[in-house]
Amino acid sequence: QVQLVESGGGLVQPGGSLRLSCAASGSLFSIGVMGWYRQAPGNQRELVAAIGSTSSANYADSVKGRFTVSRDNAKNTVYLQMNSLKPEDTAVYYCNANIRSRDDFVYHDYWGQGTQVTVSS
Repeated sequence: QVQLVESGGGLVQPGGSLRLSCAASGSLFSIGVMGWYRQAPGNQRELVAAIGSTSSANYADSVKGRFTVSRDNAKNTVYLQMNSLKPEDTAVYYCNANIRSRDDFVYHDYWGQGTQVTVSS
């Protein structure tokens, strides 16, 4: 079994910062792209940032220059550093990872449980 466990959400004032973490565990063989998505009430889930196994990253235009995605391959963990947060960043943030488990030959997408980020004064 493969699990993604997120942490780090919460309430922050506009202009503040938060750091999200997501650790993969279980019967892991290889992890490909890892990333973060978010979903606000009434909206579709959208990609925020993604990072490949060699740390090449891409970002949604709305977060470029404010958010930084990184990963620690030794810890099977992906991070999202969020700075200069705005009220429109309020959403549930989901971790996503493309993982091949030890008892499989193909990669599958896995999702974390989601963590709430609220930006409000």
